[in-house]
Amino acid sequence: MPSFTKNVAVSMAFAAGFAAAVPAFADGELNLYSSRHYDTDERLYSDFEEATGIKINRIEGKADELIARMEAEGANSPADVLLTVDTSRLERAKAAGVLQSVDSDVLEARIPESLQDNDNQWFGFSQRARIIFYDKNDVAEPPKTYADLADPKYKGQVCHRSSTNVYSQTLLSSIIENQGADAAKAWAQGVVDNFARDPQGGDTDQLRGLASGECDISISNTYYFARALRKDVKGLDKDAIAAIGWVFPSQNGEGAHMNLSGGGVAAHAPNKDNAVLFLEYLASDQAQQYFSAGNDEYPAVPGVALSPSVAALGLFRPDDVDLSNVAQNVAQAQQIFNEVGWK
Repeated sequence: MPSFTKNVAVSMAFAAGFAAAVPAFADGELNLYSSRHYDTDERLYSDFEEATGIKINRIEGKADELIARMEAEGANSPADVLLTVDTSRLERAKAAGVLQSVDSDVLEARIPESLQDNDNQWFGFSQRARIIFYDKNDVAEPPKTYADLADPKYKGQVCHRSSTNVYSQTLLSSIIENQGADAAKAWAQGVVDNFARDPQGGDTDQLRGLASGECDISISNTYYFARALRKDVKGLDKDAIAAIGWVFPSQNGEGAHMNLSGGGVAAHAPNKDNAVLFLEYLASDQAQQYFSAGNDEYPAVPGVALSPSVAALGLFRPDDVDLSNVAQNVAQAQQIFNEVGWK
């Protein structure tokens, strides 16, 4: 069977969600540079290897370090695929010239347009909603929108991550895209005025701040809270979880901001066909279910079933703004953070 035909056969089987039943048509290796640090991804890799016969060689590290490494390696880079978290990092990789455009009918058909780079250099494969959490014992009327977080009535109650965090940057970038820079700056200033403490820690620390009483309102990606619903998380026991309420913001407006995990084919991929095949596998029903069941994320492909911990958060309307456009606003978002004193 010709190589092209083999790859199409494997791709279409993946897209239908039957990766485990596919014979090992493909040959060779795949060099994966990944900043995803989740143990549950092991199943993704092993099933792909079993279905295709392609061996995955992994280089793992922080996103910025991997992008810098690929830049330094240049045309001699062994990288085939870059996987990372957040739209801003994917766009950073594109701007650095370490990704290439991909022509794939499978990816075009399965990944929504708003979750693709405008030039098809990166694709989103899983999502997390960035939503409002609050202490049900202390907050009778929680914020209903992101704009509400800047309302003076919540002065001294809000916890948030630092301005250098990509989740913070992408949220503000989406506000710039949806409402303009002036509105985004006014919002950022209002949130700073309402801080209960200086920005610190990760998303789980924002939830712990609610449990400890340091703050009454916080923002976190959904998968951190869904994980705490599913298993024990330090500082978030059952009583603490029971006292935390949540709001999917702006349901009568733009919808809840979505954060992305995704990847692209490296600019100088020595195994490009295998790299495209791997991305197509990540868009399969099987892989999409792993993202939800294993790491409490929302699948990027519409219609894929949610894990119980994710489904427990309830239905909501996501913001469907084009994330490729949002990524263009990151530099302006950081400037606004600096101007309003968001540390």
